[in-house]
Amino acid sequence: MLVYNSQSHRKQELEPIEPGKIRMYVCGPTVYDQIHIGNGRTFLSFDVIRRYLMFKGYEVTFAQNLTDVDDKIINRANEQGRTAAEVAEEFSDKFIEQMHRFGILDPDIRPRATREIEAMQEMISLLIEQGNAYAVPSGDVYFSVRSDHAYGVLSGRDLDQLRAGERVEVNDQKRDPFDFALWKAAKPGEPSWPSPWGDGRPGWHTECCAMIHRYLGTPIDIHGGGADLVFPHHENETAQAMCAWHEPLANVWMHTGMLQINEEKMSKSLGNFYTLKEVLDRYPANAVRILMLQTHYRAPLDFSFDRLDGAMSSLDRLQSCVKNLRWAAEAAPQDGCLTEADRALGMAIDSAEKEFESSMDDDFNTAGGLAAIFGLVTESNKYLSEAAGSIETAVTLRAADALVELCNVLGIDLAKDSAGEELPGELVTLAAERAGYAGSSPDEAAEALLAARQEARAAKDWGTADAIRDGIAALGLVVEDTAAGARLRRKKG
Repeated sequence: MLVYNSQSHRKQELEPIEPGKIRMYVCGPTVYDQIHIGNGRTFLSFDVIRRYLMFKGYEVTFAQNLTDVDDKIINRANEQGRTAAEVAEEFSDKFIEQMHRFGILDPDIRPRATREIEAMQEMISLLIEQGNAYAVPSGDVYFSVRSDHAYGVLSGRDLDQLRAGERVEVNDQKRDPFDFALWKAAKPGEPSWPSPWGDGRPGWHTECCAMIHRYLGTPIDIHGGGADLVFPHHENETAQAMCAWHEPLANVWMHTGMLQINEEKMSKSLGNFYTLKEVLDRYPANAVRILMLQTHYRAPLDFSFDRLDGAMSSLDRLQSCVKNLRWAAEAAPQDGCLTEADRALGMAIDSAEKEFESSMDDDFNTAGGLAAIFGLVTESNKYLSEAAGSIETAVTLRAADALVELCNVLGIDLAKDSAGEELPGELVTLAAERAGYAGSSPDEAAEALLAARQEARAAKDWGTADAIRDGIAALGLVVEDTAAGARLRRKKG
């Protein structure tokens, strides 16, 4: 399996530190507001990566933090006249809620910064003892960037070039402008904790490094996040680990591309800023997943509602194919001899499964994985159309099961969007009664109704056929003509 390593800038064979096991960490959100869809894209990407590693048989231990103390949280609390803890708790819960709605698996470990103060202080003390950090009279503690001779190994940036070309924070207490805060001295009204250097709180770059070392050990197999975190956040993380424990923080670094809206940067000032909640309120999670997974995780993703409507059509095509396969198999007579069409579908299933795995083995190419899935959809629909009255149950169910399984690897839960779509028996019975074709059960009523419509169509009695169709439409049902025949379903929307 090839994985692109942001540090080496190339694809490399995935070689777990411990055979058969993967330890993986992805930077979580700062919980001061609803996350935006760019954040959602990152968390989706690593959810799929995790799912695929599990599909391949790895035992994956996945950790993701919640940054629940930060300037943004404190500022939001001051604006609202609340405590920082109240703001953090509210948006931690809302973040988890949206992850569940999006079908993101819960992490095995979800540490929160405010509960890991001791681990961070232990790491800071070690860095001070080894000459890689220093405290200043104000109570702040800074990491000495120049003490790490490998600084820049992840981002490829040179400090001297940065000094000449970029603005850096001016602080008279720092020994070097590039030094960053490991511990921030307490300010009036801000949350703080006691420490050897005075009351204060951790710096942002400190928490992940300490949490990874505590819960997963270092180095880990995979560390992930958005491309915007490569510098300075992840660069600072790996610098702390190398200096504190004299080993890399991670063997492989993975980063997702940025998300744009209609080829423009997402920005509140441009009026094109959307939270994940806003999008999931309008579209099912499966459709949003399909849209995002059509683009490789490392590439920029262009998001638009037109593209999302297209993803909805793709989802409908996928769901309809699976339903038609299962329905056709259920309605088929006893299996007979395999036909050429049966064998062709069996070969199409094998080919789709191999193509899917080959694509995902190449740095988690979800676009190729989706192409394999929809290729099988095309072949399945072709089979249903051509086989018609000679459906073979086993191969038909195998095609449906394969589509469901491959979609599950991508977190596309076809059962989720199908839930609650069972036809209400009373409506089916009422529709048949109105048409004069009632049966003793909803299934029999539906069969009689469809048979009556088919008889009318065969006799070219279009008025009767249309009357049956219009009558059931008024009850929120529609007749769906499929390659395998006609059936009733609930009207969408």
